[in-house]
Amino acid sequence: MGKAVNIDWKALGFKYMKTDFRYISRWKDGKWDEGKLVEDNMLALSEAANVLHYGQECFEGLKAYRTKEGEIQLFRPDMNAKRMQDSAKRLLMPEVPVEKFIDACVKVVKANEAYVPPYGTGATLYIRPFLIGSGETIGVAPASEYTFCVFCMPVGAYFKGGLTPVNFTVTDYDRAAPNGTGAAKVGGNYAASLLPHAKAVERGFADCIYLDPATHTKIEEVGAANFFGITKDNKFVAAKSPSILPGITRLSLMQVAKDYLGMEAEEREIFIDKLDEFAEAGACGTAAVITPIGGIEYKGKLHVFYSETEAGPVTKKLYETLCGIQFGDIKAPEGWILKVK
Repeated sequence: MGKAVNIDWKALGFKYMKTDFRYISRWKDGKWDEGKLVEDNMLALSEAANVLHYGQECFEGLKAYRTKEGEIQLFRPDMNAKRMQDSAKRLLMPEVPVEKFIDACVKVVKANEAYVPPYGTGATLYIRPFLIGSGETIGVAPASEYTFCVFCMPVGAYFKGGLTPVNFTVTDYDRAAPNGTGAAKVGGNYAASLLPHAKAVERGFADCIYLDPATHTKIEEVGAANFFGITKDNKFVAAKSPSILPGITRLSLMQVAKDYLGMEAEEREIFIDKLDEFAEAGACGTAAVITPIGGIEYKGKLHVFYSETEAGPVTKKLYETLCGIQFGDIKAPEGWILKVK
């Protein structure tokens, strides 16, 4: 097991903790260097680094899970690698090869093995790869050099209280422009969400629901997560739009609904004034997996789905099945799991 760490696994929240090693690789003169593990968690950047002025950066989030047998596994890291390539393309950054991305994640997990929480604690090792324009740029143009890093930390539940429904309010703010960077995982999207989030929290909601930027009639995102609903005739419906992030959890839940729960699953537009078609609703993403939605406030009225106090039966089953796959208790579809150890 290597070194021991003194951590109260059950008390972990979702916050930064410095672990022993992180990975760093630099792109210069048209190519990536070998990349290496380092102990220092500080980055030295030029004051003219592109990321500081023009926001040329993107990131990912994935987790390492410890199984009952003590093995460590990653969940669909190839999907994160490909999504980061798509984000990089959108911001004219060099792509990190899929093999390099996965290798970096595996190295970081192995080097910080002591921080992978034990099975049964509900905690996981959160992995944060990111890519930044580190070259000096003062005109608006792509950077000449880039830095790719991966670090990790153990985390508990994203929303305290586990699978407890929370309420959301519809915001008038837009998360992204109709043909903007909504489908890329770039920092600017998140910076723009801080104010609407704070306003929602101020009014007692967990976060806000963003509508499509062009017409403000269709649901797009729930805070920093994807929206899904379970219709009254038991279909899994995910919101579809060119300006939402193609979530890996969302994609996985669609397959779980079909292959494990025998449901129909579809991606389509979801109109904010047609919430009555859903018996249950939720937000899904890597951090929280699933957050059940108790109710959505729209135009001063709170539309309640299954219950404000208890997750619906289908939401529970989806959550248990996906977590079971991630922690190795349920057989995963081909290619979903990468064994680290």
